Amino acid sequence: MVLHAERDEDIAFAASILQRGGLVAVPTETVYGLAADARNADAVKQIFRAKGRPSNHPLIVHIGTAAVLEEWAVDVPPLAYELAAAFWPGPLTLLLHKAPAVPPEVTAGRDTIGLRMPAHPVLLRLLRETGIGVAAPSANPYKRLSPTSAGQVLSGLDGRIDAVLDGGDCQVGLESTILDLTGPELQILRSGPITASQIARVAGRPVSTPEQHDVVVPGNVAVHYQPRTPLYVGDREQVLAARGAHGDRVAAVLMGSVPGFPESATVICMPQRKPAYAQALYRTLHGLDALGLQAIWLERPPATEEWGDVHDRLSRAASPL
Repeated sequence: MVLHAERDEDIAFAASILQRGGLVAVPTETVYGLAADARNADAVKQIFRAKGRPSNHPLIVHIGTAAVLEEWAVDVPPLAYELAAAFWPGPLTLLLHKAPAVPPEVTAGRDTIGLRMPAHPVLLRLLRETGIGVAAPSANPYKRLSPTSAGQVLSGLDGRIDAVLDGGDCQVGLESTILDLTGPELQILRSGPITASQIARVAGRPVSTPEQHDVVVPGNVAVHYQPRTPLYVGDREQVLAARGAHGDRVAAVLMGSVPGFPESATVICMPQRKPAYAQALYRTLHGLDALGLQAIWLERPPATEEWGDVHDRLSRAASPL
């Protein structure tokens, strides 16, 4: 069932589904999330069944205001509120010590919980009007491409969920940054749109992004975010060579235009500014994945901090060369 975010009655119906223990795919600024009432353990279990996601993989809880942080977490440091004031609503998830009343299904039995306030106005309205928090991983089959439109949700989960609330295309397009506030050091456990430098300016101290860590968080398995079509990431020469060798059986996803190499259904010239590139990435891969190609070859983006989340997603989605 498709509900429309511009209709008050559809938002109210989505809320009623959640309140009675159902599943609704909801829009956020990052990707569409598969939402269930995070206080309802049985509803949360349905998320894992619908996605085919292992139950030992924790979920992020989305809340409507920072004022309810201490309903979900304990020993909340003052820095959490400073970061919330700076970046919420927005794509920053704070990892905190969970409150005792949080169902273990949400946190996969761990003593920590990821919390964020999403920036999509429709989801924020739903959260604030109902007063609930929703557990909401990406609304896709486990390890597949995250959806940034209602149509992409339906292509993966139609028949497994109660409804999708269509709020248009996601404006950020990549999953949130996850920041660990439970230890003595500030660590980014999943790269996202909010960078270590941005967080450090608010925190007044360094923020690290370790390649390996002992904390299990959403989206941090080695193989993830994958199209069905094999995806390879290389430099421009490798991409053009693969395209030249295989023609239309291989898609080329390039950074900007290439003289003498016109765009087509299988030659995509991506935006060169990072925010626009990130917003387009999953949409582009979904579109190419539907074409039944031999492979997708993607030109490696710039290696700067701003592009860290793009590189993280591509490293998990791509096949080895």
